[in-house]
Amino acid sequence: MIKDDFSTNGMHDYTILEDEMGDAHASTSLETPIRKGAFEQSDEEKMEAIEGHFSAIMDILGLDLKDDSLKGTPRRVAKMFVKEIFKGLNPENEPPITLFDNKFQYKQMLVEKGIKLHTFCEHHFLPIYGVAHVAYIAQGKVIGLSKLNRIVEYYSKRPQVQERLTVQIANHLKKVLKTEDVAVYIEAKHMCVQARGVEHEGCSTITSEYCGKFLTEKTRAEFLAAVA
Repeated sequence: MIKDDFSTNGMHDYTILEDEMGDAHASTSLETPIRKGAFEQSDEEKMEAIEGHFSAIMDILGLDLKDDSLKGTPRRVAKMFVKEIFKGLNPENEPPITLFDNKFQYKQMLVEKGIKLHTFCEHHFLPIYGVAHVAYIAQGKVIGLSKLNRIVEYYSKRPQVQERLTVQIANHLKKVLKTEDVAVYIEAKHMCVQARGVEHEGCSTITSEYCGKFLTEKTRAEFLAAVA
């Protein structure tokens, strides 16, 4: 429910709504929200800016940046953000895809099971970790197996909502394979649930996207049996 309250300066105050969205892990769009001009800066320029901002955050928290253990942290965090855990934001890092003719005329589903998944919740910037299972039924072309893992990794390396991540992986597979017969199933644990808020450690979140033949009960059941 939208809180249409007025703050003392006459502006609408949507802070409560924003908190509710974060705690509900709600998403507002299928595409990752990226601002116009996001890639005009070089990676080095971004790291330099993030380093300065993170130094300020640490200072506000009361940490002594002169300490040997802490003085390199802002730079390490900046490099980690740009070059590692959020590198999937940059379309230049989209993995090249290798396709092959389906010379064996294999017409059954191909399943890549247990793909390691690490991403970050876009609401609290805390880790989400688990596994993804993907499958497709070839329509003339097959994909190199490692590329399935790379596609999962690419969309994971950005702030995410698990539902969006699931659909983005499925849509990318449909685009490159030129088939609707795709399935994606993700089971993951959210540190924003485990380490803050409700602090429940034992639960996990499951999302799935079934397209084409995987919408039929028989094919979907075969896929779910394969990844169980």
